Amino acid sequence: MFSSDNKKPKQVTTMETSTQQNIIAQGTKIVGDIASQGPFRIDGTVEGNVKTSGKVVVGKSGFIKGTLQGENADFEGKFSGKLILSGTLSLKSTAHIEGEVHTSKLAVEPGATFNATCSMKGTVKALPNEPAKPTQPQSQAEAIKKPERQA
Repeated sequence: MFSSDNKKPKQVTTMETSTQQNIIAQGTKIVGDIASQGPFRIDGTVEGNVKTSGKVVVGKSGFIKGTLQGENADFEGKFSGKLILSGTLSLKSTAHIEGEVHTSKLAVEPGATFNATCSMKGTVKALPNEPAKPTQPQSQAEAIKKPERQA
């Protein structure tokens, strides 16, 4: 009986901390780095690096200037910097993204501004194909040499 009573409060505490959302309210400005295991909602301004294993939601008044690392992100607001996601980047019609983006999946609504260099890596299997690219310039060099031989 005592062991089952002790387990229940621990489980509730663990569940509450994993579902709690960090909120940076409108009118709040944070300068510095933020690290968290939980999800974020940003309606204020963050200047610095944000790293989380949870989802990041940036509201219409939200702005991040720096590096954002996480799993998934939904943007209605603005971002400037380097964005690194292991999952999906979703841009609503009011989103404004500038900088460098690395993500697995990208969803963009009409009206969103996306001025960024984007790298999408869906699977690890795509990496062995990259060494094949240097062989193409060699074949192009050979193609250039062939006309010289003809001339």
